Amino acid sequence: MAVNPDPKPGRWILPLVILGMIAFTYFFVRSLPEASPDTTLMAGGTTSTTVEGGTSPTTTPDNGGTANGDATAYLAELDRVNGELQVLNTELVTINTGFDEDPREIEYRDAESRMEAVASSAQTLSDAVAALVAPAGLEGNQETLAGAISLAARAAGEALSGLTSDDPGDLRRAAVAAFTTATTDFDVEVENARTASGGAVPEA
Repeated sequence: MAVNPDPKPGRWILPLVILGMIAFTYFFVRSLPEASPDTTLMAGGTTSTTVEGGTSPTTTPDNGGTANGDATAYLAELDRVNGELQVLNTELVTINTGFDEDPREIEYRDAESRMEAVASSAQTLSDAVAALVAPAGLEGNQETLAGAISLAARAAGEALSGLTSDDPGDLRRAAVAAFTTATTDFDVEVENARTASGGAVPEA
């Protein structure tokens, strides 16, 4: 009777099955397509930009933030103009009052040169406001502001004309009063613009 060299041949079945499963898994995984390096996941408010070596996420700008930034810059410029306009008004009133004092506190030549400076500066401010582009929703305020400071510039010129003419002073005084009124109107409209912007932009 032949002797079986391996009295338990069934003990090799399990290792062979395991080895076959490992081999199958290996070849199956190798056959899968590789993931594309350009594949990105999109999330709300974020875009993906492919760069050398990988993908870098970038945040999409918020339109609300941009609009608020435009309003901030716009109101800051109005505050600057308004501040300079108030200084010019104080100067013009001072010149006019000093020239009318008896005895005069400001002589003609001094009054003329100082009024010329006020008129020139007022026109420069008027041109700056006219060149501004109002953010959405503030177009009406911009129109009112441009009109007010344009009146101020013209009034400053008329005050100078009244000083240098043979007018007894009525034209000059009326022009100075008109300048003060236009300056006040401009100041009020700056506050109206700030309110119309939603109050989100603090006063400088």
